[in-house]
Parts: sequence; structure tokens; C-alpha cells
Amino acid sequence: MASEEAGYLDTEYFGFSQALGSDGVLTVTFNRPESMNASNHAMKRDLIELVTQVQMDDAVRVVVFTGQGRAFWAGDDLGGYQVERPSAMPEIFGGHHNAAGTYNSLRTISQAVNTAVRRLDKLTVAAINGFAIQTGFSFALACDFRIAARSARMGSATLRFGLLPDEGGQWLLVQHMGVAKATDFMMRKRIVDADTAHELGLVHEVVDDEQLPAAAAELAAELADGPQVAMRMLKRSILLAAEMTWEQSLDEIASKTAITDHLPDAAEGVSAFLAKRPPEFNDWLNPGPKRPASP
Repeated sequence: MASEEAGYLDTEYFGFSQALGSDGVLTVTFNRPESMNASNHAMKRDLIELVTQVQMDDAVRVVVFTGQGRAFWAGDDLGGYQVERPSAMPEIFGGHHNAAGTYNSLRTISQAVNTAVRRLDKLTVAAINGFAIQTGFSFALACDFRIAARSARMGSATLRFGLLPDEGGQWLLVQHMGVAKATDFMMRKRIVDADTAHELGLVHEVVDDEQLPAAAAELAAELADGPQVAMRMLKRSILLAAEMTWEQSLDEIASKTAITDHLPDAAEGVSAFLAKRPPEFNDWLNPGPKRPASP
């Protein structure tokens, strides 16, 4: 599906805007700075819709998430979570009105956001420009890469409200930090600065605040220029490897390799190496005449 035909890119979503560059990098900006980009049902449902559309759009190669103002995404809007807001999606019925409603709401909406991002084949970058708290922190952890501005602050800290990291934050923290460190981090309600987050392995890179947009754009462009099919398969394989045995992971990567070894990108990669030139991957994504297949 070509982006020119993708009307979802022109849709007014609640809580964020989106812009697609010529390099295939889609930048999604949370745009409720007056509430520090706090979320409610409308924002989460629209995010799920956007990610679903992005999965099907060949024009999108990489997605960058960032925020306006002082926050990346400062958790849920506890003061106005049940208030209906304008959204591209129809009004939702029900919510956290009883135990069953809470369960259904979490499984269908809140947890589905992070699940959608993890299932997205395209690589994702969280450019953390400020506070990433609770829901927003879990969302950043669900992304594939995290770059933090030096002034950023992040943490779960749900216990400060007597709440749980119910979007999967506990699982994501264990994946990134291990059981012992995750227990300390959550039970002691820690909110850490960017450098501490880097030391703990929660972000890949810390840059000065004014350098964050350029650093995120540079990383996204690098990822967008890589062999997209192989990278998407590798993303899935890495996520699965965290939950597989050694033998299972070997079989899983072998089945994917049986596909990627016979794609045009693999032939191009070898040809470029032998010719000592940069590879030109993703010919299948480029408009116009295609390169002739390598002999």
C-alpha cells in the first residue's frame, strides 16, 4: 500500500500527530503538553489503530515516538481518564467501573498498545524528551530502541498510587534488568534520570536535550536504510529468543534464514561486499524500474 493512498496519515488522532518522511521514517509526536501527554482510552485506541495501519503500509520503514513539552508520556490521565474526548475511533462503552471492566479494559486497550508495538514488524525508536512515567515508561520499554534527552526522567512508580504496572511494565523491566534489579526498581518506586537509566540498561543512548531530534533521526535513517525484510524477521527472532530454549531458537532462526538467504537483498549484500561498495537494499520498496537480479 502506497502512502499516497494511506488516508490514515491525514487522520486527526487524539493525543498525537504523525508525519512521514521521504526516507520512510514515520515520526509520531504525543501532543498534549498541557497534561504532560497523559493518556486515556481515546489516545490508546487511536495508537492501536495507527500501529495497525503502519504494519500494512510499505512506505513506512521505521517509527519514531516522541513528545511535545516537558514529557514523553507521563502516565495515564488519572484526573480525566473516564472523560470522553474527540477521537478518530467511536466512543467506547464501559471501562474501569468494576473488576470485570478493569480486566477487559486492560486486556483490550491498555495492554494492547504495548502488544501492538512489540508485534509491529517495523523497528521503533522512543526518543524520550522528558518524563516517561508509568504507562509512558512501559511504552518506551516496548519499543526497540530508546534514546533519552539528558533531562529526561523515567520510572514505573505505580506503587506511589497503590497501583500496579498493569500494561506489562513488570515483564518488560524483568526482560531489561533481570528479577533482582526489577524488584528493587519497582518496589522502591524509583524514578531515575537519563544517565542512571543508561547505567541500568533501560536506554541505549543519552544525548544533550537539543541533540535528541537529530540523534533519533540519524538512528531511524540508519535503520530505514537496512535490509527491511531481514531486519523485521530478526526483530521477531530476538523477541522470541528471550522466551525459547536453545534448540527452539536454532530451529526458529533457521526457518527465517531459509527465506532471507534467497531474497534479492541477500544477493545485493554479497555483490556489494565483493565490489567493495555500499549495498543498495530494499529495491522491492522503491518505485520505478527494479534492478536486474544478480546472476
